[in-house]
Amino acid sequence: MAQQFQRISRNKCFDGFQEIYSFFSKELQCTTRFSIYLPSNVNKENPAPVLYWLSGLTCTEENFIIKSGFQRYASKLNLIVVGPDTSPRGCNIDGEDKDYDFGTGAGFYVDATTENYRNHYRMYSYVVNELPVVIEEKFPVIPGARSISGHSMGGHGALICGLKNPGLYKSVSAFAPISNPINSPWGQKCFKGYLGENPDDWKQWDATELIKNYNGPDLHLMIDQVFVFT
Repeated sequence: MAQQFQRISRNKCFDGFQEIYSFFSKELQCTTRFSIYLPSNVNKENPAPVLYWLSGLTCTEENFIIKSGFQRYASKLNLIVVGPDTSPRGCNIDGEDKDYDFGTGAGFYVDATTENYRNHYRMYSYVVNELPVVIEEKFPVIPGARSISGHSMGGHGALICGLKNPGLYKSVSAFAPISNPINSPWGQKCFKGYLGENPDDWKQWDATELIKNYNGPDLHLMIDQVFVFT
């Protein structure tokens, strides 16, 4: 059951409403926010499927809703779109606000195991388990009609959520994802801080490693990657 559930903002957008809410997350042990777009004709008698959008490093729940223009298409497709924050905030953990690519704004969608971060930095369990319960309790979504997508760090999050939970999502999409974080500087820094020194412990949070052993129903997975030539 969600605690301290509060609407922060509500704005008319392409015949629907773009809203932001906050509530106390048991997984994150702090108050967190999420955005949600509700098309105009969605209600209890006419529920809609939901897409979870995971943003990248330094983002909040607001970046995607003010920069992408997705609402135009979500309105036409009658699609609810939910965007969680990218990390816990205000947890007063030593060092979490020191760097832009670790801690606040850089939760990396894992469940931390290191002493300083394990009680709050549980973004994976929040996205997969807790947030969908809140959404299905509070809003007119079709149960089980769930997809996930994201960009950069969020693309990594979308991929691992899909690969670790066969059949949970109708589709998985990733835009320029960090798809092999154990071999990237950003991933190595965050995994070391959240998961410890042993690289073998990192593999369960790496899409490239997970897909090697994927055993589940066919997964509709799309990756869009931009190549820059210099």
